[in-house]
Amino acid sequence: MSDRAALLRGIRAWLAVFVVCLVLSGATAFPLVHELRWTEDLLRALSVPEHLPALMEWITRVREGLDTVDAEYPFVLYGTDWLAFAHLVIAVAFYGPYRDPVRNIWVIEFGMIACAGIIPLALICGPIRGIPFWWTVIDMSFGVFGVIPLYVVRQRIKRLEAITSGSASGPASGPTSAPPALSAR
Repeated sequence: MSDRAALLRGIRAWLAVFVVCLVLSGATAFPLVHELRWTEDLLRALSVPEHLPALMEWITRVREGLDTVDAEYPFVLYGTDWLAFAHLVIAVAFYGPYRDPVRNIWVIEFGMIACAGIIPLALICGPIRGIPFWWTVIDMSFGVFGVIPLYVVRQRIKRLEAITSGSASGPASGPTSAPPALSAR
């Protein structure tokens, strides 16, 4: 297998992992009310309240809040539906780099910027919304862990670009000629 083919295969594998994570992250935002009930039941079954009471108190508080919103103001949850949809749409954007990584490296860089943006968003909005700091750290970890595969992909795309441009400008491609000048009329 050539270096180019190996790089392309590695890029596509990393992108596939990243897209699957984006899709899962988005899809899990749709059934929040049910997920939180299941999570609370599971944590109780695992005796988490005895070992991590702050976590259990937070999960219970969030579940109670979502239950209230779902029962009295279900339209508020429409916002999380849009959050889920946004994750799915962003995942679709990564088809461009999957198909042509060098040409669409900007999508990878956009994703890296978005991952970096998670940090200030969590640090600013977390306290405003009354989110415990330890949960804010968990939220920020999505940006930190999200940027890792994108960084790896970007590095591989740069290597692929160097290999591709090196073979295109090599002696086998022949001399390049300037475009003909436009004649004056």
